[in-house]
Amino acid sequence: MNPENPYILSAERVLPPPVSFAGRLRYLGPSLILTASIVGSGELIGTTLFGARAGFICFWVIILSCLVKVALQLEFGKYAIYTGRSTMAALNSLPGPKLGPCRWPIWVWLAVMCAKLLQVGGIVGGVALIGHLAFPAVPEFAWIVLAVSVTGMLVSRGYAAIEKGSLILTVSFTILTLISLVALQWTDKAVTFPELASGFGFRLPHEVAVYAWAAFALTGIGGDEILVYNYWLIEKGYAARTGPNDGSPEWAERARGWIRVMTLDALLSMGIYTLVTAVFYLLGAAILHRSGELPADKDLIERLALLYTSAFGPWGRVIYLAGGFAVLYSTMVAATGAWARQFADAAGQFGIINFLDPAQRNRAVNFCIWLFPCLWAIVYLVVRNSALMVVIGGIATMAVLMVVIFAASWFRLRQLPASLKPSRLYDAALVISILAIAAVAAQSLINAILKMR
Repeated sequence: MNPENPYILSAERVLPPPVSFAGRLRYLGPSLILTASIVGSGELIGTTLFGARAGFICFWVIILSCLVKVALQLEFGKYAIYTGRSTMAALNSLPGPKLGPCRWPIWVWLAVMCAKLLQVGGIVGGVALIGHLAFPAVPEFAWIVLAVSVTGMLVSRGYAAIEKGSLILTVSFTILTLISLVALQWTDKAVTFPELASGFGFRLPHEVAVYAWAAFALTGIGGDEILVYNYWLIEKGYAARTGPNDGSPEWAERARGWIRVMTLDALLSMGIYTLVTAVFYLLGAAILHRSGELPADKDLIERLALLYTSAFGPWGRVIYLAGGFAVLYSTMVAATGAWARQFADAAGQFGIINFLDPAQRNRAVNFCIWLFPCLWAIVYLVVRNSALMVVIGGIATMAVLMVVIFAASWFRLRQLPASLKPSRLYDAALVISILAIAAVAAQSLINAILKMR
């Protein structure tokens, strides 16, 4: 397979999918990058804030948020495998109004990404702040420059480097967060079974509703991560190995096989980010909510470091800072690669470049790899409130989820080849996913209208 242009399908590059579980494990990877992106600001900042304010009773929101969206991810992933189309090409094929060369979903995405500059800017600021807390002699600005520079050099090396970096960071923050929760059980802030059980009473106090909606958008796989998943699947080679749809039974069998690999990839990712997200929420509820410590948003990271010290002793601060750095920096790396590909793809839909041409695509991607981290850094230096920036980004992410719902429904009902028709159980999961997200979005809108009165 030609790694230079995985976005073009040809019969010469097809490969039968692995049939054994061990064989499928060898081809996993796209969701590792997605996990590195998912477990970031939403977990360290958004989820912790939510746990601090709500206590244990809203634990169910976090679990539901992580589990309910994976069906949408699978539907987008299937579309990438059986068509080979990039995300923006897929969005531009949807029905509806068109302004210039692009249809409405791309314009909605573009508007939301402007708001999400705040969210990722908050992540860059969080990386710099943790670095400064760990090594006070190095100023925060120097950490920003270092983070931007190292990220640009890593991500510009291509998909393989991003996947390996994401694997290292994902393993690091998973181990460190689990250590934190286990260690908590040996302190006076141990989580009890009645407290944990209270988190599944499906209660949502009005005073924490806005944090619940932001957490629902930020935790688990979000709309923007679902849109990005297609690029990682294509660059890993799932679509190229499936090949162009020639209508043959052999093609359908290959497509089903690579979809099974993709499904395992997605479920593995879901397991990791659900576990880590749940731990962050429980730590916020156990350490912050119980003690009545509700730090100002702009002081959250620094206050959390101090509270970890009070809960675990001096070594707790080291664990928190190391884990927090791995969480936030992994998101920065994955976001850089994702934003670069999305905007290069969008430039192709606007007619600025030919995205399918490897030379033009690589130039555009490499330009964006350096452009966006610099923009995020500037945004943070102007606003300087990581937590507020992340919450605003989370609310904006809900708009992307609405586009994802429409697109996934269209793909399932109007684009999916009959030979790839899924089981009723899968369709039921997709419907539940759509209804759950639509319900949360509707409640968010109602609350916003009531507050305006």
